[in-house]
Amino acid sequence: MAAVRADAPRASRRPRRAFGEGFALFAECLLTGVWFALAALPVVTVPAALAAACRHLRAYTEGDPASWRGFWTDFREAWRGGWRVGLAMAGAALLLGLNLAVLAQEGVPGRPGFALATFVVAALAATVLLRAAAEWSPAARWRDAFAAALAHSRTDVSGTGILLGGLAVFAATAWALWLLAVPMAGCLAGAAVAVRRRRLERAEGAAGE
Repeated sequence: MAAVRADAPRASRRPRRAFGEGFALFAECLLTGVWFALAALPVVTVPAALAAACRHLRAYTEGDPASWRGFWTDFREAWRGGWRVGLAMAGAALLLGLNLAVLAQEGVPGRPGFALATFVVAALAATVLLRAAAEWSPAARWRDAFAAALAHSRTDVSGTGILLGGLAVFAATAWALWLLAVPMAGCLAGAAVAVRRRRLERAEGAAGE
C-alpha cells in the first residue's frame, strides 16, 4: 500500500505537467499570432512574418531562446532575403481575388467549377507557403525553402492534409469573427511547425530501421 501511495502522486503529476506544457504552447501560439498580425499589416510582408512566427515557435518547442526581440530580428532577415516572395504572393492573391470577383457575376459559364478550382489552387498554394515558412532559416534561401516545401507536399500527403484542415479551421473562424484571425494565425504557424517536426521524426525513424 505504501508503494502504491508513493507512486500515485507521480502518476497524477505527469498528466498535469503535460497539460501545463500543452496549454503554454497554445498560449505561445496565440501570442505569436498577434506578432504575426502586426508584422503582416503591409500584406507584402506576410511570408516574412509567417517565417518569423514559425521560427519563433520552432525555437520555443525545441527549448531554445525565443522572445519578441528574436521574432523581429527573424522578420527583418526574412523580409530582406524574401521581399520578392512577398510581392509575388500579393500579386497571386490579387489575381485570385479578381478571378473570384469575375466568377461572382451572373451569367459566367461554369461558375461553380471555376470557383471551386480557384479555392483549391489557393489552398494548395497556402500549404506550400506554410511549409516554406516552416523550413526557412536565416542561413537558408527562400528558393531552397520553397523547393523543399514543394517536394514535401508531394511526399508527405498526410501532412498536407493536416495543413489544409488547419486552413479550413482558420477560414471558418475568421468568417465567424474576423478578429479571431489574429490569434488563429499563430495556431496555423504552429501547425506548420508540427507538420515539419512530424515529417522529420518519421524520416529519422525510417532511417533507424
